[in-house]
Amino acid sequence: MKQTIKSDELIIDCKDIYLREYRPEDLEKLQEITWQPEVYEFLPGWNATVEERALWLTQYEIPENQNFKQAVLAGGDIGDLYLRLAIVLKENDEFIGWCCSGIKDELPAPNREIMYGISKHFRNRGYTTQAVQGITQYLFDNTNVEVLNAIALLTNQASNKVIQKCNFEWLNLIEIENESYNHYQLRK
Repeated sequence: MKQTIKSDELIIDCKDIYLREYRPEDLEKLQEITWQPEVYEFLPGWNATVEERALWLTQYEIPENQNFKQAVLAGGDIGDLYLRLAIVLKENDEFIGWCCSGIKDELPAPNREIMYGISKHFRNRGYTTQAVQGITQYLFDNTNVEVLNAIALLTNQASNKVIQKCNFEWLNLIEIENESYNHYQLRK
């Protein structure tokens, strides 16, 4: 996997997809995917109104990506900053999902998490696994991150499978907001 900065945009090149920073024009596709029942069933709270999503995207998510990149350039101490990347299909530059990293307050320290979602139209093709491997490699190579966490609802077989394929080690069951999750970790 190769990381490049193209026109000051972080891009992580994977096999069939690439990861890139969110852009304002991603709003429509991001909104469409978050409202797919297959997504919000496993990611409660992600199916916000378009107005909320637009505010989050432009006021928080895109600016925080800039802060994240500056922290990487300043030595890699990313602290509590989030990185939010689009999963984009190489063959046609279509936005098909997201792969992000941030602090999950409900987890014990060190509590940096990897999270992702992909359109129902692009599942079971290995794209999410490529995305998780790409962002993981980027974080381990370019930041001070030593440990990454991933959680998945017990009923989310696809997500548990992705996490396991990416060599995360199962730690335990954890309860968050009355839901049971498998808790995994990966060390640098």
